[in-house]
Amino acid sequence: MKREEILRRVDHTLLKQEATWEEIRGLCDDAAAYGVASVCLPPCYVRQAAEYLGGRVPVCTVVGFPNGNTTTAAKVFETREAIGNGAAEIDMVINLGWLRDKKYPEVLEEVRAVKAACGERILKVIIETCLLTREEKVEMCRIVTQAGADFIKTSTGFSTVGATPGDVGLLAREVGPGVRVKAAGGISSWEDAEEFIRLGASRLGTSRLVKLAKAER
Repeated sequence: MKREEILRRVDHTLLKQEATWEEIRGLCDDAAAYGVASVCLPPCYVRQAAEYLGGRVPVCTVVGFPNGNTTTAAKVFETREAIGNGAAEIDMVINLGWLRDKKYPEVLEEVRAVKAACGERILKVIIETCLLTREEKVEMCRIVTQAGADFIKTSTGFSTVGATPGDVGLLAREVGPGVRVKAAGGISSWEDAEEFIRLGASRLGTSRLVKLAKAER
């Protein structure tokens, strides 16, 4: 697969706590230069990044990040504020405690509420696969599909393990029609990217592929 095709699937990402505007601006510059799918950055930089990019690259941000255990009302507020500031895509973290307690209706209603706040904008649902059983991963595929979200996403990148081939393959098999898969965390080479795409990932959350492309250029 050509490098350009892979890069078109990348959410070029910088979510570390100490990220400065100078670093975010560099992220935006690289995102525009290499034709990625979106630039994924902290909520506090959404307005500034959207104004800086001027529509050249969609801005994505995170909600309930990274732990997922804020209230539904807080996640809905974060979503509406981010969209008002110029976000085109939202990556939300589920309430993992609710999932482990088998409070499936509550998890479903939360995802639905955030999707309603998104409207026509893209919603990706982060399930943190490294903390879940196979049964819980399959259940989240059902919930994400039923809630009408656009993507199921493997990981925040802030837990113990990021995306794995096994998890990406499982999610791709279990989600319903119209739901895509985003692999995130630990994607460090073109070979990693190609494998995840082959297994069914439509998006890749990483900063390393653009860095590799810059080094090769």
